[in-house]
Amino acid sequence: MSASSVRLALFDLDHTLLPLDSDHAWGTFTVELGWRDAETHSRANDAFYEQYKAGTLDIAEYVRFATSAAREHGKTRADQAHARFMERVIRPAMQPQALELVRAHQAAGDTVIIVTATNEFVTRPIAQAFGVDELIAIELERDAQGEPTGEIRGTPSFREGKVARVEQWLVSRGLSWDRVTHSSFYSDSINDLPLLEKVHQPVATNPDQRLSAIATERGWRILNLFE
Repeated sequence: MSASSVRLALFDLDHTLLPLDSDHAWGTFTVELGWRDAETHSRANDAFYEQYKAGTLDIAEYVRFATSAAREHGKTRADQAHARFMERVIRPAMQPQALELVRAHQAAGDTVIIVTATNEFVTRPIAQAFGVDELIAIELERDAQGEPTGEIRGTPSFREGKVARVEQWLVSRGLSWDRVTHSSFYSDSINDLPLLEKVHQPVATNPDQRLSAIATERGWRILNLFE
């Protein structure tokens, strides 16, 4: 493979490589830490999750909500809490077949990128646990002290924004879509239809009902990774 071309294996994270939603799980974990009132937080957390599944989520509003506990407690405490979250919630949920799928693409020489609508604070340690160096996630605006403000920096990697962010990643490496010799994208969600339609090989992975119907109609591969 020349330096002027690339093969891409793109993966959504939540309900694709993981059998859970990491952002929702982090919110639940902050309740267990006593950082949030259980009833109030869970009601809002569940409502946002239903909006996401329905394709109606206001991503900016959600990011303010999802980062609020970490912002209030500061980077040091938040990082320490996230390390516990990884050990108690994420690592036990990581399944060998998901790790093997990632490793197979890496062994084939593909550039593996996790492309997720969950923010970088939650997802970067998860990407590292999967052995994936390249992460496209929602980037957080930070103040002069490096603390997140609750706002999104740049284009959110959500819906059509995932296509834009992959394009930005390519440009940053002197590449473009026409230099991608092969691309695959694994996702469970109807929200990811724009990027699924962009790649050479869309793979509906543990798909929701609407994505499953589209994948069946279009003859896309359907992979039920966690059966």
